[in-house]
Amino acid sequence: MPLGQRCFPVTRSLAAGMSWALYKGGARAGAPRALPVQGRSWSTVPRSLRPSAAMVGLKPPEVPPTAAMKFVSAGMAGCIADLCTFPLDTAKVRLQIQGEVRVPRTIGSVEYRGVVGTLSTMVRTEGARSLYRGLAAGLQRQMSFASIRIGLYDSVKQLYTPKGAENTGMSTRLLAGCTTGAVAVACAQPTDVVKVRFQARALSDGARRYSSTVDAYRTIAREEGIRGLWRGTMPNIARNAIINCGELVTYDLLKDVLLRTQLMTDNVPCHFVAAFGAGFCATVVASPVDVVKTRYMNASPGQYCSALSCLLALLTQDGPAGLYKGFVPSFLRLGSWNVVMFVSYEQLQRAMALARPGLA
Repeated sequence: MPLGQRCFPVTRSLAAGMSWALYKGGARAGAPRALPVQGRSWSTVPRSLRPSAAMVGLKPPEVPPTAAMKFVSAGMAGCIADLCTFPLDTAKVRLQIQGEVRVPRTIGSVEYRGVVGTLSTMVRTEGARSLYRGLAAGLQRQMSFASIRIGLYDSVKQLYTPKGAENTGMSTRLLAGCTTGAVAVACAQPTDVVKVRFQARALSDGARRYSSTVDAYRTIAREEGIRGLWRGTMPNIARNAIINCGELVTYDLLKDVLLRTQLMTDNVPCHFVAAFGAGFCATVVASPVDVVKTRYMNASPGQYCSALSCLLALLTQDGPAGLYKGFVPSFLRLGSWNVVMFVSYEQLQRAMALARPGLA
């Protein structure tokens, strides 16, 4: 190592399969050479060798969080993100199902225009509480859905990574994202169906009314059978496989690049930038499947014989542009949801790891 350089230890993303890296910084000639710090804890590194940039948020723990900690943290972070962005999700659903052939288009019918227009129309015609209709089902969904698809992503990625491999390949990341996304849908599909039904109620048949979330589960199972609770599973699996790859893999890669190129350190600003990029990518690739999924879940029994028929009806009525109905609220919701979720997720798992006995 040249004498005119000094090495700074900076923690790296454990989720990306890294621990410590050496950052080069200018130092006067003749300065003592820094010893390798691979595997050393942050507390053992002299303060003079630490980077000067202030850490925003909790520092990465000396011992990485366990799979159980990540599982719980992901569910909690998903709930926090839903609480912050649920009105945008409701606006997205209303815009996606607006104009379905079964909804009469009359002069007096409610028309939603844009995100702000949709939210203001809902508040004016249904009250402010309508913005959070279906929130209970949404939180139930996140506790099972986000816990599996996000909390288990690192574990599944490590399972698919060949032994002795130094880096995790793109195919391994994509496979891990598809796997956790599909398993999460299989477990949490009923909660998603109920959430969509509540959010789309104003544009649904007037007779379909649920007094509570539990009543919705019971009514759907009684009137449509158990299969009704898993309506739209296949398009939802396709959607979430795509979203999982768009969100988790993009976040994983962006965070890895930001840290590897030394543009940022492993703290909140880095998580924010990576999450914002992940939200945009996920919205672009998943919006068409999301529109079909939403319409199919909200459909009356017998309206569509399959998700494919729903897609064909949408294309016949609205053309290819119909696949991107509600794109702006989808991006606003998914982008902001990703930022809140990933920032919360990183901080929650670090807090849990630091709170472990002997590590605080």
